[in-house]
Amino acid sequence: MTTTIEPAPGLQVLRDGAVLPAHPLALTADRTLDERRQRALTRYYLDAGAGGIAIGVHTTQFGIRAAGLYRPVLELAATTAREWAERPVALVAGVAGQTAQAVAEAEVAHELGYTAALLNIAAWRDRDEAAVLDHVRTVAEVLPLVGFALLPEVGGFHLSRQFWYELAGVERVVAIKMAPFDRYRTVDIVRGVFDAGAEDRITLYTGNDDHIVLDLLQPFRFRRGAETVDVRVRGGLLGHWSVWTRRAVELFELLRADGQGESVPRDLLALDAAVTDANAAVYDARNALAGCIPGCHEVLRRQGLLEGTWCLDERERLSPGQLEEIDRVYEIYPELTDDDFVAAGLDRWLA
Repeated sequence: MTTTIEPAPGLQVLRDGAVLPAHPLALTADRTLDERRQRALTRYYLDAGAGGIAIGVHTTQFGIRAAGLYRPVLELAATTAREWAERPVALVAGVAGQTAQAVAEAEVAHELGYTAALLNIAAWRDRDEAAVLDHVRTVAEVLPLVGFALLPEVGGFHLSRQFWYELAGVERVVAIKMAPFDRYRTVDIVRGVFDAGAEDRITLYTGNDDHIVLDLLQPFRFRRGAETVDVRVRGGLLGHWSVWTRRAVELFELLRADGQGESVPRDLLALDAAVTDANAAVYDARNALAGCIPGCHEVLRRQGLLEGTWCLDERERLSPGQLEEIDRVYEIYPELTDDDFVAAGLDRWLA
């Protein structure tokens, strides 16, 4: 018996492909939730034109679970989004852990009206792929799923092309966030979805911070019998897009409008290196991403959206030299920043 997922407005946004910032956590200096600034961030993303938000994910800090903040943070985001936006938005909740924990978190998200769950399977690193797939199917009974390829540097592990083929056969998997930071493995994911005949049912999102623009520009071209099929990445679910979000939306719309023809303008291709360089500073690529969350916080702090760069774990802070790298990309890529947009809306978002 097959399960039919009702085409809720938020689900259609997710399926169409969208800008989905991975929502950070706003904290006070004593590392408690700053509800005012947390709400302001959500308002900023929606006014910037994002199709929705992803929260409870890596950029939100996995420590919200131990701190008892998982439900409060998800509830605040969902309530704010519904009160603020006058359009359908996709609300994606990060869920993690062993099956009992992941199901419980998915149930919280379902109760709060979330569109889908982004399933982090880092806790399954030492299990075989068949067990991981059983876990996926169980959690999918609660909420439609976004599959997640997470690179090992931030707790994930690599999975085979056969795994992605099998995952694409799970009907309630509606999207996949690809973040292996590896072109071979990115192709494996796309190929697995294509081989399963699921390229029209499953929306591919880039999470490859080192390849954002080209992921959205390039067709993945395969053959099915005598037919040539182009598979496209149709959205991005990115921590990088939690900063300078208005420019990210403009870039996304530009790539959609001008990047789908037979030829791609050179100026669009050139943007890939610029965005990757900017990401390297914010996400602290030179230090194995150790300062990625404080790096995002630093940009938001400069704009006035956050008061500081504090994380739940006081050891998580900007890496040596990272501040200077952020200064550098601010100076050479002013077109990638949205400080003017934030300045115009800040008082309203903080109200």
